[in-house]
Amino acid sequence: MQKLRSQNGLMGWLMVSPLAVVLLIFLVLPIIMIAVVSFWRATEFSIIPAFELENYTFLFSSPVTYTVFLNTFKYALLTWMFTCVIGFTVAYYLAFHIRTLTWQVALFLLCTIPFWTSNIIRMISWIPFLGRNGIANSTLISWGVIDEPLDWLLFSDFSVVLAFVHLYTLFMVVPIFNTMMRIDKSLIEAARDGGANGAQILWNVIIPLTKPGIMIGTIFVVTLVMGDFFTVRIMSGSQSANVGRLISNDIALLQYPSASATAIVLLLTVLLVIGILLRFVDIRKEL
Repeated sequence: MQKLRSQNGLMGWLMVSPLAVVLLIFLVLPIIMIAVVSFWRATEFSIIPAFELENYTFLFSSPVTYTVFLNTFKYALLTWMFTCVIGFTVAYYLAFHIRTLTWQVALFLLCTIPFWTSNIIRMISWIPFLGRNGIANSTLISWGVIDEPLDWLLFSDFSVVLAFVHLYTLFMVVPIFNTMMRIDKSLIEAARDGGANGAQILWNVIIPLTKPGIMIGTIFVVTLVMGDFFTVRIMSGSQSANVGRLISNDIALLQYPSASATAIVLLLTVLLVIGILLRFVDIRKEL
């Protein structure tokens, strides 16, 4: 019996070893290298491999850092709020108002159509729509709603959040829809037989049972938004910045140690956020 357990254990290690090697080479080692470089010192002409805290000292002593991090959290929070409402509404409609599985699958696939094109194309497509002479302003003027074009529609925080919501809402729809499809419909019928109205069923039955899907979708959306820099640069017209944009600027200036330090701080921040979110749900039960 002991020998059989030993063989099963060895077989298990052999089965996971290819994935472990891939993760070690392409995930763990690059992160370790970034952490090492973050302690190096950079001059105008060279990078000096030396263990120093200069990059982190400058990072935490600069008011720009806190402004950029607050901006990053603002984008993540606003995007999460809108994607959560839209994602929950779409998933709820598909799971409880569409009766046949065929139509559920068909409409769910319809939600994935935007993902058939590049993120860049979907993002840039908003520019002619939101521009000063774009479709939105022209329509509002023709309807008499406004007298002159609205400047805040494009190259603003509004356009950045709008692009984020467009790009990442599906990452909220999928886990919520998956969780809702697992809800036993007899629980809803029992609540309705007990005298609960629609709002009470939604608040006391559906939302608590959907919480794992909401948390998984939150992890996807928040981590994607906090690491995105290209959307912020394009949709804000280079008038705003987040942490990813700060890292991108340092890399463009060949300040790799400074970029590495910022990347490590961002990584730790994202891991902290994920750790807090995982306190609310056991993700292993959903995977």
